[in-house]
Amino acid sequence: MDKPLCNCLCNIITDPILNEMAKNIEEAMKILENGQREVEERQKYILKDIPGPLQGCGQDVSSILQLIQNLMYGEEKEDSQRMHGLGERGHVTLLGHSLVAYISGLHRERVRRLSIRVQSDTTLWLCRIFRYENGSAYYHDDDREGLLRVCRLVLYSRYEDYATEGYAVLSCRHPVIYQSSACRPGLGHYLCITLMCCRIVMPHHLANAAFSLQDVSVLDRLIKDDVKSGKVPLLLIANAGTAGAGHTDKLGNLRELCDQHNMWLHVEGVNLATLALSCVTSSVLAATRCDSMTLTLGPWLGLPAVPAVTLYRHEDPALALATGLASTQVAEKLRALPLWMSLQNLGHDRIVKRIKHALRLVSSLSVEDEVNSPIVLFKFSQETSPGSTQAISMFSTGVLQLGEQLAQQVPSSGVDLVHLEDEGSCVRFNPLMTSALLGTQDGDVDALMERIGEMVPLLSLTMCLRHEFREEVSNHSNLTYVEDLNWPGLGGIRYNPTCKDPDESKRQLLQEKINGDLLKNLQQLETEVEFSTGPEFSPEKSCIFIGMATENLDVAKLVDAIAAMGRDIEEGSKLLDNMTETVQRGIQEAERQLQKANEEKIMKEGVLRQIPVVGSVLNWFSPVQSSVNGKTFNLVAGSLDSTESIYSMKTQPVKETDLTPVFNITKQSDGKCFHFTIITPLTNPSILPECMRVTEVLFC
Repeated sequence: MDKPLCNCLCNIITDPILNEMAKNIEEAMKILENGQREVEERQKYILKDIPGPLQGCGQDVSSILQLIQNLMYGEEKEDSQRMHGLGERGHVTLLGHSLVAYISGLHRERVRRLSIRVQSDTTLWLCRIFRYENGSAYYHDDDREGLLRVCRLVLYSRYEDYATEGYAVLSCRHPVIYQSSACRPGLGHYLCITLMCCRIVMPHHLANAAFSLQDVSVLDRLIKDDVKSGKVPLLLIANAGTAGAGHTDKLGNLRELCDQHNMWLHVEGVNLATLALSCVTSSVLAATRCDSMTLTLGPWLGLPAVPAVTLYRHEDPALALATGLASTQVAEKLRALPLWMSLQNLGHDRIVKRIKHALRLVSSLSVEDEVNSPIVLFKFSQETSPGSTQAISMFSTGVLQLGEQLAQQVPSSGVDLVHLEDEGSCVRFNPLMTSALLGTQDGDVDALMERIGEMVPLLSLTMCLRHEFREEVSNHSNLTYVEDLNWPGLGGIRYNPTCKDPDESKRQLLQEKINGDLLKNLQQLETEVEFSTGPEFSPEKSCIFIGMATENLDVAKLVDAIAAMGRDIEEGSKLLDNMTETVQRGIQEAERQLQKANEEKIMKEGVLRQIPVVGSVLNWFSPVQSSVNGKTFNLVAGSLDSTESIYSMKTQPVKETDLTPVFNITKQSDGKCFHFTIITPLTNPSILPECMRVTEVLFC
């Protein structure tokens, strides 16, 4: 919590419990927002990520908060992906949630008096701010819950016996709810499975963007057909800012249509936030005539965990109480307390300022917008042949890559990906829903546009070079092109080794090994082109995916280099296999000869010298100068020779033209281990495994 606010609370509040609560929240947020955690602290709590039994002695609060922090951030080393600081308004909201728990334990009359004041004040403020006169409010955590309660209210109103007979009264006259296909995904399904008595109609022949005048006429005919078939038009869900593109329906015409058919009109959408401004477009202003609307104030104003609000008008408070829109429960009334505190802390001027700031971020993009949408969509467009499904899929994948990289590189912009039925995949910039929480500023918008300007040409270049890349791969017999439309880069490639082993599993293992080594070598190259294993859930295995193209990229040279590097790895693998087999045979022969030499040494020295105590005495009185010479194994000649001449000259005689690896194999005096030493350096030591690159290896 900001120090001035904390000090102000301590100076004004006389209740010691409230003072202590404010201080505890301050300390808790300091721990959770501390971005300078040490590595030792993260390692200390890493084992606590694994669920375990509840500790009998309990834990202190600081340890619990440290665990929460570890679970929130994991092993992240950068703070760029963390949530923007909550600030004073965020701390006020958190204090409000704590106060709900505290107030619930007070005397019932005190709680009742406070809860009524909180709910009435909040409802009055919201109705005035968003121009919804004579309205009531329902506060709910799930932003779909308000619409669900409204549907139940309309059911009670249209079916008089519904309260006593239930679903039986609906069997003859089925209720129908209408919504456009542009409504937020899953809303109709949620109402169906929750109400279990309504038919949701989403006319797919209507425009996806919004209800136009032509669509209203089509909807009118559809409603009339339902009435003729004995159905009851119940409710229409309209949008003041669709979830995908931010378009607004013809709310005035829909209001008239609902009046004509005695239907309830419910409006939701991000454009409802602009009702708080002094200047509002007529299309959005028509929302004030609706029967109910849902406001999501948390994202709009940057207030964490505040409830959504559904404003509605209805003359019968008994029905509102029966359907849950109104409640006599104190806990329900106290749900508005965090919002009540936050609205007072912000004030009307700062509420308007935050909404204006979000709209200004949109206008700073210099986008020509005829429908005054607060959402900007970026769609990657490139000329393709008519009906080219493959090309369209490639471009959609490119947009996904663009959106993911923009979200990572400019996280404060709040951009995300959205798929529209008519437009396909797009990158969405929706500051009304993100800027207040993320703290988006003009500099973030400038950085976003700069990154788009850098990435779009590369994306276009990559799309153009994909066909050339595929053709170049087909020119190499040992390479296979891997098709994956979910990959936004040049494409995938697989190296096929020339293995004649009849065992399919061995051939597959060899292919996996060579392609794995090839990927590691490619990733070590100093190049701007990225190499990876491809999409996370790709069905293709043992392959290498090449990322987006860069300027001046020569695709032919790139493919030739990959093929050549694959051949080198395959040849090295064959040499290593042959060398391993030869060395194993040499070690076995050396072991046999050294064992034989050791037995001869024992027979020469006598059995008594082998007895521990007696042998030591005999060696002291009569020392014996005898040893077992090591063996040198020549890979080319396949011969096993003595190392006596090597150690006497302190060097290995090697011809200038012979750079074949030669190994020393020497048995220790205990007769249990061998020293395995590389004498002559290899021309390409990287083909040997790490265990064979050392100067000396001990075999036991």
